[in-house]
Amino acid sequence: MPDLSLGDEAAVNALRSAVMRLSRRLKHQRVDESLSPTEMSVLGTLARCGRATPGELARKEHVQPPSMTRIVALLEAKGLVRLEPHPDDRRQKVVTQTEQAEAMLEESRRRRNAFLATLTEQLDEDEWAKLRAAAPVLEKLAHL
Repeated sequence: MPDLSLGDEAAVNALRSAVMRLSRRLKHQRVDESLSPTEMSVLGTLARCGRATPGELARKEHVQPPSMTRIVALLEAKGLVRLEPHPDDRRQKVVTQTEQAEAMLEESRRRRNAFLATLTEQLDEDEWAKLRAAAPVLEKLAHL
């Protein structure tokens, strides 16, 4: 960890704690309780990035390829992804989300957005402006 001043260390600690608590609260807004957070994350990655091989998904999700193979098999059994032949490499498959997954993700986003909107109603205008300004920075941190 880099050398931080006491003030910066306190800020990092507060940020970590707040992000974790908010994340846990958002996870409770799930549409399908039968999906693990990792399965939901894979579906979200497919929604953002489009179709991908299991190896590409494993890299993006920071899991080992055998683990991703199991996750994809579970999602396929639930009708949320389909495996298609790779256009250039017959040895590989490409994972694509289904319409059922798209609808589920949309409902999940709607529910979580509504939850956050309800929380933000408790903020004053200055707090809300600061949070809007922080959103791109938090997004950047999430993808570093």
